[in-house]
Amino acid sequence: MSTVAGENPAAAVRSAELAIGGMTCASCAARVQKKLNKLDGVTAAVNFATETASVTFPAAMRADELIAAVEQAGYTAALPAAAGPSPDENDDAAADAASLLRRLLVSLALAIPVVALAMVPAWQFRYWQWVSLVLASPVAIWGAWPFHRAALVSARHGTATMDTLISVGVAAAYLWSLGALVFGAAGRAGMRMSFAWLAHGSGADATYLEVASGVTALVLLGRYLEARARRRSGAALRALLSLGAKEVAVLRGGAEARVAVGELAVGEQFVVRPGEKIATDGVVISGRSAVDISMLTGEPVPAEVGPGDAVTGGCVNVGGRLVVRATRVGADTQLAQMARLVREAQAGKAPVQRLADRISAVFVPVVIAVAVMTLAGWLAAGQGAGAAFTAAVAVLIIACPCAMGLATPTAILVGTGRGARCHRSAAPAAAPWRAAGRPPRPRSA
Repeated sequence: MSTVAGENPAAAVRSAELAIGGMTCASCAARVQKKLNKLDGVTAAVNFATETASVTFPAAMRADELIAAVEQAGYTAALPAAAGPSPDENDDAAADAASLLRRLLVSLALAIPVVALAMVPAWQFRYWQWVSLVLASPVAIWGAWPFHRAALVSARHGTATMDTLISVGVAAAYLWSLGALVFGAAGRAGMRMSFAWLAHGSGADATYLEVASGVTALVLLGRYLEARARRRSGAALRALLSLGAKEVAVLRGGAEARVAVGELAVGEQFVVRPGEKIATDGVVISGRSAVDISMLTGEPVPAEVGPGDAVTGGCVNVGGRLVVRATRVGADTQLAQMARLVREAQAGKAPVQRLADRISAVFVPVVIAVAVMTLAGWLAAGQGAGAAFTAAVAVLIIACPCAMGLATPTAILVGTGRGARCHRSAAPAAAPWRAAGRPPRPRSA
């Protein structure tokens, strides 16, 4: 469902929230944002953690043009449902997380012995390096495939992302090791590698399979933790939205009729029986009861309500029968506004996150340039090709995880998810029984 606001044709601008797919790092978000902002009259802010883009665009422009611009950058875009993720989207996210977890577990199981053999000379048996090649190959190819695929997509559009650094670093370390084993002296029987704090020798007869497999496993671990944090925050928002009632007993023509909450209109009267959720915000017409308002205030004691008292949709009637007149429905209810504030908080960017995004936009090209200059500098200094290659790959490998562009948006996402899980509003003192000056009645049995 479109989230486009301001449908008045005479309006100068409209706003929309796009769900962006295919982003894997903050550099991807910066690229999408730059692509959208190049359109005339468009102002966009892309949030990597929530995978959304908040866009303001001229009223004469169609949302399809925004989607097309994102697709030209190599990503996908869609207008999400206003009420939050659909069940299909939730299933897709769960399937993606499960696939990532499988890839992570297999990569870890294969990478640990490769790293251990490379770091502990006493464990290096005859032809151990060939065993490392067998173990590291699935990790560097299958385990790192998401990074290779994203790097190829970025290259096709003439850009580079964090996945480019990971893919280039892993591929370089693996292909160098393969060449050293097949064509060099690294494949000879009895070859030994030792751990040292400082580099020595040319490195031409050394393998870097532990780098290819270890970095892949560690970055996959980071991606999985990020995906889990995103899913948990999304689950908290869905739990907040699920507090609302699904059906309501509305009074029409002197009789009760069970209808979907979406069919309830402002001014209509509906019945709330003991144990039922109040369908929407309204005012009590008749009846007295105790209402559990803990989702708003966090207070465990129910509030006493009677004729003339305001009640909030999503709260539970724990006492007698109430007849309520609806005053706000749909997106105007307090529960819907709470969910909207959580979404806006997740999509918003703190100053530190905007700084991280600006740095991430130029980080990848700078790192690649530094790696090339490192390679050229070592060769110009008369060092061997192996030593120069080792130094250049080290630049790529050290830079590729780049927690800077990941930790900040994920921390904001987790924080707002925790806030949504509390199910509280910003003004916990507005309990009806306090305003009426009446003590609360204990919850009925």
